[in-house]
Amino acid sequence: MNSNPSMAQLLLGIPSQQKLGMIVAVAATVALLSGLWLWGQSPDYRVLYANLAERDGGAVIESLQQQNIPYKFAESGGALMVPSDRVHEVRLKMAAMGLPKGGTAGFELMENQKFGTSQFLEQVNFQRALEGELARSVQAMASVSNARVHLAIPKPTVFVKEKQKPTASVVLSLYAGRSLDEGQVNAIVHLISSSVPDMPAQNVTVVDQTGTLLSAARDGNRQLLDATQLKYVRQIEQDYVKRIQDILSPITGVQNVRAQVTASLDFTATEQTSELYKPNQPPNAAAVRSMQSTEALDGVKTAGGVPGALSNQPPVPATAPIVTPAGALPNAAGTAAERSNKALTTNYEVDRTIQHTKLPTGSIKRLSIAVVLNNRSVPGQDGNTVSTPYSDVEKTQIASLIREAVGFEEQRGDSLNLLNSAFNDTSEVLPEVPLWQQTEIISLVKDAVKYLLISGGILFLLLGIIRPAFKSVAQHSASLREYATANSDAAAAHNAPPQSAHNYETNLQVAKQLSKDDPKIVATVVKEWVNKE
Repeated sequence: MNSNPSMAQLLLGIPSQQKLGMIVAVAATVALLSGLWLWGQSPDYRVLYANLAERDGGAVIESLQQQNIPYKFAESGGALMVPSDRVHEVRLKMAAMGLPKGGTAGFELMENQKFGTSQFLEQVNFQRALEGELARSVQAMASVSNARVHLAIPKPTVFVKEKQKPTASVVLSLYAGRSLDEGQVNAIVHLISSSVPDMPAQNVTVVDQTGTLLSAARDGNRQLLDATQLKYVRQIEQDYVKRIQDILSPITGVQNVRAQVTASLDFTATEQTSELYKPNQPPNAAAVRSMQSTEALDGVKTAGGVPGALSNQPPVPATAPIVTPAGALPNAAGTAAERSNKALTTNYEVDRTIQHTKLPTGSIKRLSIAVVLNNRSVPGQDGNTVSTPYSDVEKTQIASLIREAVGFEEQRGDSLNLLNSAFNDTSEVLPEVPLWQQTEIISLVKDAVKYLLISGGILFLLLGIIRPAFKSVAQHSASLREYATANSDAAAAHNAPPQSAHNYETNLQVAKQLSKDDPKIVATVVKEWVNKE
């Protein structure tokens, strides 16, 4: 007869409450471990598309379901999200399928032109395609959620006076909390104007979803400063402030000087063209442009010299000579009457100078400088520091240094105001952010607490429920083994020669006590005996 109890005997020997506790503990442990495994295996989701139209959203979801790609919707905004490691792959696949269409058609409208389409319909489709392509280009900006472009292109005409310039209107839908600066609006304006022939930038109007006009760059006839010019002014002012602080810091200390500079700049673009004339230069240094010599006779001129056209030409009309020779030149062409007249005309170049000057923009018109100096801190007789103001001579020297550092010019109206006064001790040292208020530490503590709770729960299940249950099973197993051993000994004593009465009485008392404590074990043993016999 086998003295070791079976697993069924061990389980039957456990009380009902302990059985229920063991079952709950094992189930909770399995559920907790399964949840941790699923949590570790769950992918990180990222936004695939945001603000999808209803038609595009249905088509995209249907495609994701066909490809067995998991997806979910964000709690705020309704963005469609997919696993982060498949975002780019899914976008490429959707682009190959033409999704999302977004309700904006581009030049793909021109791909499926039907035979016999009228010229008017072709022009309309071309304008729609151009509007769609421009809207797509504007939507590529990070702050723009959606864009619509409307073009008004007049019909071409051969009459110059009746020719009109095209215009454009752009409606932007910006993301929440986003805005466009002046440079970005100008970029959109120039993008539209340069994409349509003969469209000036002034004919492009840009508004946002709230109806705010964004392309208003002019105030009447006065052009406002753009972002680049304002940035240039700030840079000039900061440069002058840095110059003042650099020249005074070795004298006063870094924290003992405050300076502010206001620069007035002229951004007017000016061009000048001048034409200058000077008196003629001396004859010996003048440039001769042309010279003409003529000769006239009082009587009848006889032909002479070599026959030809030059000999038979009529005399040139006489002009007032600049220099008249005293004697007559030799008559080489033939004989003349009693008197001859000769004229010599010389034309000189006129001295003329044309200047075209373009004055630079951004020149400084005026500087306003304000500097405040803190009193000097000198050691007193008792050893404590004493605040002492600067003398007039020292302030004069400091003002001279400031003027030299910034290029001070009184002719253009520059002004300097220097003040020496004791600073109020308002320099409060900002306390360091405690560890429990730092974002990184808070996130780390949250993760640590989460994992500690999980570990604590597992340890509680293992040490508080499962271990006591198995310990009770081990105790019952030991009791069962002891009882089985006692019964074996009793059977051996019954079949063998009688043993001592003391051992028999001891075993009998153990059996009685066990039957009182747990009658199920006794019933199990008796059942085993009956089955074996």
